[in-house]
Amino acid sequence: MNLEYNESQAGVGQVERHVLDTMSRLGKTVIRATDLERELGYSRAVSNLILSRLTKKGWLQRLKSGIYRIVPLGSESATPIPEDAWSIAMELFSPCYISGWTAGEHWELTEQIFNSTVIFTVQKQRKKDIVVAGLNYRTKSIPANDMFGTKKIWSNNTPILIADIHRTIIDALDDPEIGGGARHTIDMVKAYMKHKDANPEILFQYAEKLEHGGVFKRLGFIAEKIMHLPNSYLDKVHSKIKSGIINLDPHGSNTGSIITKWGIRINIPLGDVS
Repeated sequence: MNLEYNESQAGVGQVERHVLDTMSRLGKTVIRATDLERELGYSRAVSNLILSRLTKKGWLQRLKSGIYRIVPLGSESATPIPEDAWSIAMELFSPCYISGWTAGEHWELTEQIFNSTVIFTVQKQRKKDIVVAGLNYRTKSIPANDMFGTKKIWSNNTPILIADIHRTIIDALDDPEIGGGARHTIDMVKAYMKHKDANPEILFQYAEKLEHGGVFKRLGFIAEKIMHLPNSYLDKVHSKIKSGIINLDPHGSNTGSIITKWGIRINIPLGDVS
């Protein structure tokens, strides 16, 4: 790698250049002290010192405590907004996977553009909306047992876990907010049913594995009104329904007609449910 520096990047010494060259050759745009320990044999103290110096000189950008990214060569800023939000998310929130409206975009279930990347993570998060280096993340903490229904894809030599098309729908039915709201979630369901990989049976299997009561209520209602599935499927979903009433849109009003069969209040315009 031929290192060149801009106005915000100071010159580097031989050791620092070796670190940058090695990490770049390994394809690691996001690095920690443990990477220097493992790949170069430096102690933790020396590794932290090198990372600190490279950050002060503008060659690294601090993402969060102990995690840095290499500033792209030729960048006009020492703190540019990264282009690959997904690979950075895998480093920041692992174990995690991409879901919600972000996965919906990937699977072409929506053409709407959202500013945040939805991340389901096993890590506990103090806030659900997090900004890192100018990147917006919407996070949702989940138990480790809920890490299923994902697919591995690759981005810039980084493995990315993303909800498969079925898990994308189930996650949105479980929490319509991360699907862009109940109306947008319904639009994604409609797109899903036109997709070549649509499989309502897998939706039911995932709902069973997730064991969240609200999923069955929304799945049952939408399976009947939107997906127009046979009674055998509806009966199977209905057998999982528990008592109580939930809102189709959890963040909507508490007004609207109640479908007692599914234990759900339709608190969005009925014209959107067809």
